[in-house]
Amino acid sequence: MSTPVARHRAAAAHYALNAVLAVFFLFPLVFMVASAFKGDEAQLLADMGSLKAFVPYGDLSLQNFRDVFERTPFLQALGNSLLTVSVTVTMGLLVNSMLAYALARFRFAGRNLLLSAIVALIIIPFEAIAVPLLLLVNQLPWWDGSVGWLDSYRVQIIPFVAHAFSVYLFYQFFIALPKDLEEAAVMDGASRWRIYWSIVMPLSRPVIATVAVLQFLARWGDLLWPVMAVRGDQFATLPLAMQTFFGQFPRQWGDVMAFAAMTTLPTLLLFIVFQRWFVRSAISSAIKG
Repeated sequence: MSTPVARHRAAAAHYALNAVLAVFFLFPLVFMVASAFKGDEAQLLADMGSLKAFVPYGDLSLQNFRDVFERTPFLQALGNSLLTVSVTVTMGLLVNSMLAYALARFRFAGRNLLLSAIVALIIIPFEAIAVPLLLLVNQLPWWDGSVGWLDSYRVQIIPFVAHAFSVYLFYQFFIALPKDLEEAAVMDGASRWRIYWSIVMPLSRPVIATVAVLQFLARWGDLLWPVMAVRGDQFATLPLAMQTFFGQFPRQWGDVMAFAAMTTLPTLLLFIVFQRWFVRSAISSAIKG
């Protein structure tokens, strides 16, 4: 039986380890924000080899942020990113949860094969299918009679709505839900759609938050697919717009850090909004595991 002193020491060690991990993961963010406000490029470069890189001092100004708006179509890229990511995540939550609910509650021919295919798709990296997918979308028709989806919003949304890992997360959550409420609703004459929408989805806030955050992060920071499928600034997202700095010489790292800081802000806000349900889902998954 552990003594109070031993328990206090274990708790102190636990908090100390968490503090070290927090500092370790916060270092890049602190460096990015501190560098974004340093108006002297020479000072920024000189500080990179020391701890001064994490300290906002010297010639502090908003010039780097002003340069971002002057040198890049930041607002247009921000709007494109918000549009494509929000539509992809919203449609994905509906499509992936519906498929997962069908797999969790219905018994039909080929169900186990479909589950195996979903698990197999999780381990296949996107890089392995990027080129075939590009060739495919370049041949697909659209409502207006045109052929080819390149350089459009739809090419950045539709191929990523269905997501194997999201289906798997929803499936794991749905099979753990008790069926009592659903069976009672069936006896009262509720349809499967009504049960799914009015009972199952309100109970699934933790997994919805988890899927939304993970999908948002994946799509928000994606660079490979926009580079392959988008031409010009009209449909460019933030990661693609950031490439403007790497094609110009001399490279202004203060501007790059300012761009990155503004790009990171929406992801932080999203996590803060969904933090409670995200943590709850992670804890419940760990308990079930």
